[in-house]
Amino acid sequence: MSTRDKAAFEAKKLEKRLCRLVGEAIVDYRMIAEGDRVMVCMSGGKDSYGLLDILMKLQRRAPVRFELVAVNLDQRQPGFPSDVLPAYFKTLGIEWHVEVQDTYSIVQEKIPEGKTKCSLCSRLRRGILYRVARELKCNKIALGHHRDDLLQTLLLNLFFAGKIKSMPPKLKTDNGEFIVIRPLVYVKEKDLAAWAQHRAFPIVPCNVCGSQNGLQRQVVGDMLRAWEKQYPGRMDSMSTALRNVISSHLMDERIFDFDRMQRVARGGATPGDTAFDDEPLPLPGSTLAGIAINAAAPENPAED
Repeated sequence: MSTRDKAAFEAKKLEKRLCRLVGEAIVDYRMIAEGDRVMVCMSGGKDSYGLLDILMKLQRRAPVRFELVAVNLDQRQPGFPSDVLPAYFKTLGIEWHVEVQDTYSIVQEKIPEGKTKCSLCSRLRRGILYRVARELKCNKIALGHHRDDLLQTLLLNLFFAGKIKSMPPKLKTDNGEFIVIRPLVYVKEKDLAAWAQHRAFPIVPCNVCGSQNGLQRQVVGDMLRAWEKQYPGRMDSMSTALRNVISSHLMDERIFDFDRMQRVARGGATPGDTAFDDEPLPLPGSTLAGIAINAAAPENPAED
């Protein structure tokens, strides 16, 4: 097999894996239904490009009909190439919208030099995107957070906030108006990076986040990658743990009623000391149905 043929073979394997994992996440958490109008948030980074690309592929194969609208928030960062994303959207023939709001100046004004800008930037961005989703009549909002993002958030909350908490694959906004979905929750960051390189996406850097060194998220991300290099499969195990919670073996009285625990003669539905026994863990994406099955089907080359 020639070098070119081998590269094409590996790229096809990667595409099938991405489509399968995204399809499984959509099915497992019932992210997309018939008639949904999904706003795909596009930052210009590899993750959002990959999200839109894979959703478009699944849209052609899915057993349900849904619409996609690509949306970029131009935050007026200095040097931001505002022509890149519109030009890319036009090549796709997809409905798209660019919202221009100078949140960059607000963040720079409100946050002192050397302090983390992510929190305020995120709140401003979220409010604007919700308004845009309303104006575009979208009922779902798709974000490009992947498996590694979820694990980093889990450890950040554990180490710095005293919480066992990550990013949910699906949530309802506080006012109940939208459902936010994260179809990449089973996807590894390194696979998205490889896919972005293969597809030659026109990546647009974020100067707000990228200009800040030593962020806690960066430190935790480096730590996870170091662990994975030393102990391959550790991040897969952590990802599985997010879906394998045993509330009776934590210490939160809000999710497990310790006060009403009583001794019974035999048996019981709640795991007791047997929960300490070794047992095989379920593999990620164990549910295969509907869109996930269609995701694994070969794509018609004529559609590319």
